[in-house]
Parts: sequence; structure tokens; C-alpha cells
Amino acid sequence: MSMFFRRLAKTAPFALSNAFKGSQSSTSHTSRTPFGVIAATISGGISLYYFTSYPNLAYLDSINEETQKKVALNPDKWLEFKLHETANVSHNTKLYRFAFDPDAELGLDIASCILTRAPTGQNDEGKTKYVIRPYTPISDPHAKGFFDLMIKVYPEGKMSQHFAKLKPGDVVEVKGPIEKLRYTPNMKKHIGMIAGGTGVTPMLQVVEAILKNADDKTQVSLIYANVSPDDILLKQKLDLLATSHPNFKVFYTVDNPSKDWRGGVGYISKDMVTKGLPAPGDDTLILVCGPPGMMNHISGDKAKDRSQGELTGVLKELGYTEEMVYKF
Repeated sequence: MSMFFRRLAKTAPFALSNAFKGSQSSTSHTSRTPFGVIAATISGGISLYYFTSYPNLAYLDSINEETQKKVALNPDKWLEFKLHETANVSHNTKLYRFAFDPDAELGLDIASCILTRAPTGQNDEGKTKYVIRPYTPISDPHAKGFFDLMIKVYPEGKMSQHFAKLKPGDVVEVKGPIEKLRYTPNMKKHIGMIAGGTGVTPMLQVVEAILKNADDKTQVSLIYANVSPDDILLKQKLDLLATSHPNFKVFYTVDNPSKDWRGGVGYISKDMVTKGLPAPGDDTLILVCGPPGMMNHISGDKAKDRSQGELTGVLKELGYTEEMVYKF
């Protein structure tokens, strides 16, 4: 990996959806063909990044009949996507860029996710067993030729441990999109968000869809909880979005603050929600995504069948109803 790429991963993880730099394919005989030059603004400077494609990739030629756009995903079939590049985001989180046909879009809606699977051995009948996990790409859903996943590696996480072992050139099986909340511009006057850890990824998908649409007047407020300041993912991007868009606000809280920490401290409280998010009402929607402990504290987790389940926790105590809350 180039020195520039390492520096980019440390100083501007938010830019990686536009700024992964191409590297030599694991199949060294393959020629590289740049298909785009992308401008990315980082800390007030403008740099150009080249992303490359590889002719030997198994390009996906599925066509979306409604829009006549090439899409790479298939909701009914597992497809292989080749890992192109990785970058460290924090001490336990990495970015993974996967490549596909540079003329195609991934095919995500706002807000939707993908499913990934990896083999874990064989069952008694000799058939392959798989671990399956959903992830929300952090790259622009309309970006062509690549998508980026931000994955926190857990010691006991079967899928995240699988990702941690991947090297450029390896493939991951993917299916999707899996639709979550079907967002439409101005569907609510104010959207509140509560996220923990990598639960910020679907929030970012919605936030960016709102902020890049000049006709969308939705007010967005995010409370983002983490263990420590070093665990806050995509902070530079979130801060940049908040300073450049008056309709987006973000508040951070951590369990273990540093000496110079100026945000919130501790679990998300009723006071934080009351001050930082819209009040209960017909024009309010609260989105929640995070680890099970946070979900149980804030809203209750989803039901066993992955439906929304009963609303409990802080949000219910503050007067929100099930119609006002969506659990990712």
C-alpha cells in the first residue's frame, strides 16, 4: 500500500469513498485501465485520485429494466466481488473496497444494505455451512465500479474475522440489495438519529441523500455513541457535513473520555435525547442502529423474526411511539 494511501486513511477516512488510490492487481500480468479522475477535498486542499479497473474481473452485466442502468447486485443470487484495496480507520476498524464493472452501479436504494457470506465448514451431510451478515456500504450508492465497507473486527466475530484475513484479489460473496427504510425526500420535517459504533453507516447513507438534494429540507440530528474518542468512526466527514449544512447537527458521547474531550460522557440519556433530537410528533422520525446493549437501552431490539418489535427503553419513556421509530 502506498504511503499516500496510509496517510489518507489516518487523516481523512471520510474521503475514502471517493479517494481510494488504485494499486497493482494480484495478477501482475493484467494491465490497468484508469476509468476516472475524482476530485476530493481534504482539509481545505484538492487532490486527484485515480481508481483503476481490471479486465480480468468477472464483470456483472445485469440490467435494471426500469432505468436501463447496469447494476452489479442481484437480490436472488450470491455473486463474487473482488477485494481491491484496504485501509485502517481505527485500531479495530478497516475499510474494504470491492471492485466490479466500471460501467455499473452497485444498485442500492436509500436506505438498504447488502448481505455477505463466508464458508465456515461443512455440515453432517457434507454441504458447506456459511456465516451471513448484513453491511451498509459507506460509498455513494451511485458510484460506478466499486463499493466500500467499513467493518469493525471483533475477537469473536465470525464474519469480521473472515474480513480481517482477506487480501487484495480475494473475493466475497454478496447478495442484495436488502431494503430497510424506503427514504423519500421530505418524508418528515425532522429526522433524529441514534447510532453506536458501526451503526453510523446506515445513518450516513440517509444523511448524504438528504444533504446532496437541494430540494430536501429535512432537518437531521444525530447522537453518536462510542467507547472512546478514538473509536468515533468517520468523525471528520460528519463534522464537515455539519459545518457545511445548517440542517444537519451531530452530538458525540463516549464512555471513556480523554482529558481534552468536549462532547458528552456516558450512555445516551433522556436529557441528551430531549436536547439533541426532535420531540415526539407526526412529523418526527427517529432512526436507531447500534450494538444490542445500546438498542435495548434506547428502543428495544428487533423481534426474533427481524421485524421492528415492541418499542421500549428511553424513547418509549420520552413519549415516542412505534410509528415514530425505525430500528435498523
